[in-house]
Amino acid sequence: MCAEPALVDYFVVAGLPAAGALPARGRCGAAPEEEPRPKEPITDVALIARAQGEEAPLGFTCIEATPSGHPAELSAGLLSPGRLCLCYRRGRDRSPIVALGVHYEGSGGPGPGELLVATTPYSRSAALSGAGPARPRAFLTFRRARAPPGPAPSAAVTDICVILPARGESAPHAYSRVSRGLSAGPWGPALYLCYKISVASANALVYEAALLSRYPAQDTSSFPLPASVPIFCLPMGATIESWPTGTPYPLPLFSPFVLTGASGDKIYGAAIQFHEAFPAERLSERQRLRLGLVSVVDRRPVAGRAPHARKSLCVLSRWPCFRVFRHFLLFLYRYSVSGPHVLPLEAHISHFMHNVPFPSPQRPRILVQMSPYDSVLLCRPVASPLPLSGASFLGLLRAVGPGTAVALLVAVLTEHKVLLHSRRPDLLTAVGEALVAMIFPLRWQCPYIPLCPLALADVLSAPVPFIVGLHSSYFDLHQPPRDVVCVDLDTNTVSQSEERKLLPPRALPRRPCKVLLATLQDVAQQLQDSFPPPAEEAELGLDPSDAEAGPGAGRGGGAELRAQAAFLRFMACALRGYRPFLRPVRPGPGQRSETQSLFEMHGFLRSRDRGEQRFYAQLLRTQLFAQFIEERSFGADREPALDFFDSCVDKVQPDLEKPEDTPLLELDDARGGEHTVFITPPEQPVAPDGSELPAKYHYDGFPTLCPELLEPPRDPLVAQLCQARSSAPSSPAPCRTKQEMKMAQRVAQKYSSVPDMWGRCLLGHCYGLWFLYLPTHVRAAPAKLPALHLAYDVLRRMEAHRVVLPDEVCYRVLLQLCGQYGEPVLSVRVMLEMKRAGIVPNAVTYGYYNKAVLESKWPSGTQSARRRWAKLRNVVLGAARFRQPLRQRQRQGGTGIEGAPRPPLQRQTTWAGRSLQDPPPAPRLQRSGSVGAPRPMGSLLRSRQRPESNASESSASLGSDLDLSDPSLGSSGVPKASDPHGAPEEEPPAMEVLLSSCSRCQACGALVYDEEVMAGWSSDDSTLTSTCPFCARPFLPFLSIEIRRFQQPHGPPEPDPSAPSPPPGPVLSDRRRCLELDEADGEGSNGAASVPPPDRSSFPYLSPLVLRKELERALEAEGGAALAGAALRGARPILYWNLLWFFRRLALPSALPQQLLPLPHGGGSREPPPPGSPHVRVRLLWDVLAPEPDASPPLYVLWRLHSHVPTRFPSLLPHGAPFSLAFLEAVLSHVGLGEVHKAIALLLDTPGGALPPPRSIYREILFLTLAALGREHVDIAAFDRKYKAAFARLAGSRGREQLRQRRAQPPSSKALDCRKSFGPPPEC
Repeated sequence: MCAEPALVDYFVVAGLPAAGALPARGRCGAAPEEEPRPKEPITDVALIARAQGEEAPLGFTCIEATPSGHPAELSAGLLSPGRLCLCYRRGRDRSPIVALGVHYEGSGGPGPGELLVATTPYSRSAALSGAGPARPRAFLTFRRARAPPGPAPSAAVTDICVILPARGESAPHAYSRVSRGLSAGPWGPALYLCYKISVASANALVYEAALLSRYPAQDTSSFPLPASVPIFCLPMGATIESWPTGTPYPLPLFSPFVLTGASGDKIYGAAIQFHEAFPAERLSERQRLRLGLVSVVDRRPVAGRAPHARKSLCVLSRWPCFRVFRHFLLFLYRYSVSGPHVLPLEAHISHFMHNVPFPSPQRPRILVQMSPYDSVLLCRPVASPLPLSGASFLGLLRAVGPGTAVALLVAVLTEHKVLLHSRRPDLLTAVGEALVAMIFPLRWQCPYIPLCPLALADVLSAPVPFIVGLHSSYFDLHQPPRDVVCVDLDTNTVSQSEERKLLPPRALPRRPCKVLLATLQDVAQQLQDSFPPPAEEAELGLDPSDAEAGPGAGRGGGAELRAQAAFLRFMACALRGYRPFLRPVRPGPGQRSETQSLFEMHGFLRSRDRGEQRFYAQLLRTQLFAQFIEERSFGADREPALDFFDSCVDKVQPDLEKPEDTPLLELDDARGGEHTVFITPPEQPVAPDGSELPAKYHYDGFPTLCPELLEPPRDPLVAQLCQARSSAPSSPAPCRTKQEMKMAQRVAQKYSSVPDMWGRCLLGHCYGLWFLYLPTHVRAAPAKLPALHLAYDVLRRMEAHRVVLPDEVCYRVLLQLCGQYGEPVLSVRVMLEMKRAGIVPNAVTYGYYNKAVLESKWPSGTQSARRRWAKLRNVVLGAARFRQPLRQRQRQGGTGIEGAPRPPLQRQTTWAGRSLQDPPPAPRLQRSGSVGAPRPMGSLLRSRQRPESNASESSASLGSDLDLSDPSLGSSGVPKASDPHGAPEEEPPAMEVLLSSCSRCQACGALVYDEEVMAGWSSDDSTLTSTCPFCARPFLPFLSIEIRRFQQPHGPPEPDPSAPSPPPGPVLSDRRRCLELDEADGEGSNGAASVPPPDRSSFPYLSPLVLRKELERALEAEGGAALAGAALRGARPILYWNLLWFFRRLALPSALPQQLLPLPHGGGSREPPPPGSPHVRVRLLWDVLAPEPDASPPLYVLWRLHSHVPTRFPSLLPHGAPFSLAFLEAVLSHVGLGEVHKAIALLLDTPGGALPPPRSIYREILFLTLAALGREHVDIAAFDRKYKAAFARLAGSRGREQLRQRRAQPPSSKALDCRKSFGPPPEC
């Protein structure tokens, strides 16, 4: 599976060296034999009455005083002189005590496993308070461990003390305090019992762990294996312990950890710790004496005892899939202690590392079958804008509660030294990850070691803030530093220094803090009701956290998500209003990037409430906030996450007393497809005869990996290519962020029901498509600067069209390209246009602008002066050249030579051949080659005539009238007609492409034209269908394509001197000949020797919303290569033809037509075509490419056939055509006189319904008018108004429903708005 990156990068085995002498020093630098022995666990407690003469039993220790020296008499407040004292005994002869408590008589029975101390060892009452009517008796309780006594490591009570809070005493560090008092008498001070739980292990030697095996053996270039991995696998050290023979092995302990690289990248490690037999021959006599393997007197071996060592298995990955890693490591452990097996352990390790990828959107669920009985399901984390981490907010709330969680939030935001400690390594990692995740969008910049090995405990003396997690056994020998905030996760106690205390909760923003605390309390209560506290095995670290990577996964996913959203809302409320105080980099060279120059701190501080300024003053001075401002200003890999936070800031309302109804975290579950990939176990080898091989692999312990049995790693080049393919190397600039996609979806849903805005909404997405293509276009352009200025002109044109919500991506792409090609001045102009459009730049756009301004080279003053002098020089030279002809004429006049007389210039101003000074003719319709000169259509003709057009625009080709790179547009966004008297094309096209979006509804058979297809599109970016305007049913529209290839002549033909001279060209009044020449030139002449038969095809016609979504997916999957060369047309033809249609529709420059030409010989990529090279002409058609074979031609085609004007359709007039030329002239006469209702009635009253049924009457009249009069002389908008009035007039007499059945209704206002926004296609 090379398509996705591997899930695991390294497999590591850590422990003591397998051979040779043991290290001379242990984990703390001293010899393990010289380290102090740990305390034995407490196995018994008793109460004695000193007033009755009782003494402590043999082996018991009596607690005489409190830590401050006060008497520790438990019954000091009673009237009776009982004077009870607490005693305890240590040992290993019975199960240790794991909890102590106080039980009140009458409040129910003792808890499960609790035992009462009812009497003293001398059979007297051991009640802590006397009985009375208002006061029940109280007794001391304790609970023993469930496991039988033994030397295996277990959590047990190792210390007990009594404190007097009234005397200023508090529980010592790492001690748990019993909530109920021991002596609650009305006259005496209240005493409380405190006890400490530690991992009690005797007869142990502790060494620093070493690397035993690793796979792969060589480091990868992107991720070298850190040398400190072994000590993180065994943070308490590699121990050797002495156990009695036959003692059962303890369960493996799961220990996840996090490594942070120099660049801030996290590497997640998952390890299990287990014990296995250790050879006694490798121990020295002193080591055996310390372990109790030999007697102290005669140094003889002690029978019935054997040494055992601790070892660790570990995997390292870039993803915190701790649950999957735990299953895999436990499978390997069970595999090593069972057997024999056919396959070695190495086969399973290499198989898992090579064949199990990280889930992708295409493979969201992967079921890994490790053996016939062991499997694990690997799911892709839900798509969340928040950074991926191994945080467990439920573990945080369960360990410390809501109040302490808020206090830890303040400690992290103000950059205190935070020290976490617990007996559970997995809890340390989960809570540490939660602390750095709760401050999003801020990122912790100081040392961060959530599970710190004891060998690295010196980090506690660092003079910088840190977040460090340690095992609680560290405090058996050391005291915590005085300047840290120490949090005991096992007892939920927080101790802080007197020098620098935490800010109180009232210093935080009041209402956001209140909402945060209320939400956390609700989640904590839900957690307590739904999930009971962990059992004893979880206290020993044997039940790891079930939180999977990312929120919403694992147990209690909903509660986990609520807790994370509560912290996110608090941070959004706390930083609300920060964006107006950002300072953009000033235009000009030599700018600084300090925080003071990027953010107005004093203004932001003055905008906060007076009671909150103390908190904000500390926050603004932290490295957290400085790094946040820098990332927000210059962009980083966290740009999408910062943009998501800005959207959260806009959603929250800090003045509310409860969370908003709209959730901040709207997660898109990528696992909804339920597409599961099954990965089988490694194949077992078979004998040559096909029989099974004998099982020969049996292990006494986890072995050292054998390189011969491991599969070789993938080739580094192949791995690098796979990683590049999976990581989608495209820049984040062209594609929208998730928040922008959601915003665009909401805007589309809003304006899909507003007819006057839907067209502009689609137009904005079309411009967004072109700007997605812009990096590819600029990269292929020979001159980058003109291409960038052309894009700026397109940006201005987009603003002039007033599209709905101008897309920020358009500005962002241009800003990124300005920074890439060093155009800071243009980037400032783009930012000004963005502000003029009312768009507030998000984090991504803001970062690209500042980078372009700060990192690009600004033009110097000397270059500007040179440019001005060059302009002045050009003006002087131009004026001198204009004066040269005048001087030549003066010289010729002086010599007496007169030139030939020049005729005066005469300009024909109308297409009928008359001058504007001539009186208009009578309102009648003439029949001639130019269709006469009907001028009574004053209301339908445009006010500004364009006499330079020699043919109707309906017969003018977009590809022939406009060069592929010409961005000029008409008033409605369509290209302007070219001057026929200008210079002709230098080279004929090598290929002509005809495109039409007119589609036929599969339900009713009606033809649906482009603007009607646009009006029927849905706002859903996943819907491909449109709605038919006639039957209101969904149908799939298509783009019809016809490709005509021309064979270019080898050279221009030489003129024949004997041939007669050609007749003079037609004038503007000879309209028929103009149309003939234009149609002939457009159809097949083109200077080609022969025309092969055309290629026809069709592809679905996609909405710009759907097209953009699919294009962004292609960019995410393949990057910019998806649009370069012929990759787009070959791999994604639907995208190609739709992009070509929209780009040509809006006259946007692109190299897409050139991709239709074959590649040059020997060239693997297409370069920009040189001048004079063959090009492609693209023509956009309004009507279908070819009519139905048996149907009657459209009216405008019949008009051209009657007038002997060549068309795209068969040139022969069909026999027995139902419409004569007189009929067509009658229709045109009614339209010209403004009597459109009579023209409609004339078509409705046609005998036998001869009108082609798929076509509407509106289209027939409109196209006939355009073909007869020319588009330049017809105001389509005025025609629509008159047709709508005529339809309303006929609806009263003939019935609206009958008119609809005959398809006489006009287009909807939504369709008309789409045509107004895009403009009609250039020709019918």
